[in-house]
Amino acid sequence: MNGLALMTGVTACYTITSLSDKYAAAKAKLSPDNFTFLMCASMSGFLAFTLPFQTIEFTPSWQAFAGIILVAVCKLLEFSMSILVLKEMSAFELKAWLGTTLFASYFADVLMGAELNLLRLAFIGAAAAGLVFIVRADKAEKINYKRIVLPLALYLAAKFGYGLVIRTFSGYASSIMLLLPGMALVALIVLPKVRFGEFREKPKGTAWVALARIPNTAGMIMENAVIAISLADYSLIQPMILVTLFIIGLMRREACSKENIFGGVLAIAGVLGFQLCG
Repeated sequence: MNGLALMTGVTACYTITSLSDKYAAAKAKLSPDNFTFLMCASMSGFLAFTLPFQTIEFTPSWQAFAGIILVAVCKLLEFSMSILVLKEMSAFELKAWLGTTLFASYFADVLMGAELNLLRLAFIGAAAAGLVFIVRADKAEKINYKRIVLPLALYLAAKFGYGLVIRTFSGYASSIMLLLPGMALVALIVLPKVRFGEFREKPKGTAWVALARIPNTAGMIMENAVIAISLADYSLIQPMILVTLFIIGLMRREACSKENIFGGVLAIAGVLGFQLCG
């Protein structure tokens, strides 16, 4: 399966997950620890179910175990910070902010041996500019950035760091053998802080979030395959999700400014142009 097809599959899976996560934050109101535990425990089970269909490679070494620990750190930050950030902004706005990792991912690819292509770099710039327009379209009073500046920064670092870890340590363990133990480790870390009574009080929200881990798990497996191809492709998944959420918003006839529309079109052009130049 080529990179664009994989990216499209991840986009579809993560769009479903993003909408579910917004529900968890705004409706079910799960605490960060409960949300993180539910996600990691559910996905650990779903990932384990896929093991017979995966390529399993693991070389016992400090590098392999370091990779697992770093994956756990990235996912712990990603899940716990996302629930805090999504209390202040929409999934659409969060995906726009994730576009800030585009340049870092592309130059990481170059440092790892990819050829520097100025035209592809220009298209990344177009995609990033589109995301800037989308973020600027939000009224300052709608989002209290002072409350979420640290969680947002940690979330962005965790998303970029995850791709870097999977790519860097793939020679010591296959991605599934980094991801599955890492997710299980996160579940164990937050277990002492979990309030199980909250799950019983909100059975519908709990079940919805857990079931949404099925497409989330499928998306993570395909996402790791994309990372093996290119970190830049991995980072472009977020703008693709953003554009999908943008189209969904238009279909729902949600209010949309001219800056939102222009930013969405520019982001689409950047993603498509980057792929066509590959």
